[in-house]
Amino acid sequence: MGSNTVRLVIAERDGEMPLPVYTSKRRLRLAERAAADGRLGRGAIDRLVEAVGQVVKEAADWGVSDPFVFATSAVRAAPNREEVLAEVQARTGMDLFVMSGQMEAELSFLAARQWMGWQAGAMVLLDIGGGSLEIASGRGTTPDFGVSLPLGAGRLTREHLAEDDVPDATALRQVRRRIRHELRDAAARIQWENPRTAVATSRTFHQLGRLCAAQNGRKAPKKPGRLVRRDLKAALGTLAGLPARERAALPGISAARARQSLAGAVVAHTTMRCLEIDQVVLCPWALREGVLLTALEEDFPFRQYTSSTRTQTATEPTGLSASVG
Repeated sequence: MGSNTVRLVIAERDGEMPLPVYTSKRRLRLAERAAADGRLGRGAIDRLVEAVGQVVKEAADWGVSDPFVFATSAVRAAPNREEVLAEVQARTGMDLFVMSGQMEAELSFLAARQWMGWQAGAMVLLDIGGGSLEIASGRGTTPDFGVSLPLGAGRLTREHLAEDDVPDATALRQVRRRIRHELRDAAARIQWENPRTAVATSRTFHQLGRLCAAQNGRKAPKKPGRLVRRDLKAALGTLAGLPARERAALPGISAARARQSLAGAVVAHTTMRCLEIDQVVLCPWALREGVLLTALEEDFPFRQYTSSTRTQTATEPTGLSASVG
């Protein structure tokens, strides 16, 4: 259960790698339904309960009786989080696990390492979500350093860029200033480690990759391989000069993410600049794949990873496993 969407992934658990056999997505826009302080009101809770019920039923149709259902920053940051969790459990019978930001960074790094392989060497991972930015780095399967910062594309749009569809220079400077402030400690750590390979996951990075490829005179690839910082700077200028409805017409920018695409580009460019990264490799695997890989290796030890106080852990009912998030 993310800030914008609910995704269901069902995968075969036969072998060392998870093989997705079915995926589905629903628009939830949970963060947009939150109050100014992050509290989830009655309408948001009802939508969340409805979504949990739907995806659990959908998983059951595939023979998965006990999917692992988890939420990220929108629920994690809600002041009434425990109320939300209790209502979801009471109305659906499911425990909604709240994934910590630290664990988001670690699991995304695990997925990227599995995808990139050991030839990537010392690696730094960047992942821009709707509510948070995850950064992790290390030389092994799990990161030596990981952090989650409140720099999601949706969050910054609501807090800094929501009033004007085409923001003025002052608003953009305020966003950059906030990003640099939040990144100060992480940037010092990454610069000191000097990783060999920089990897980026998330839909935000992939859409920016398609936009940059198109602006370089190439047909926007469905799965771009890299994102170069100097290209991103040019794309950022394009996005900043257009209202959201016109950004949606740009190559790679979906209508659902057009409004927050500018903030996403500012986060991506400023982060790469602060961390002294010239380019990133775009990786298709991220948090959900990290969850599935961990399920294969460790039989779902997620109780210790969540901020929920609930004790239920996911079991292994069939040859299929499901994650919803």
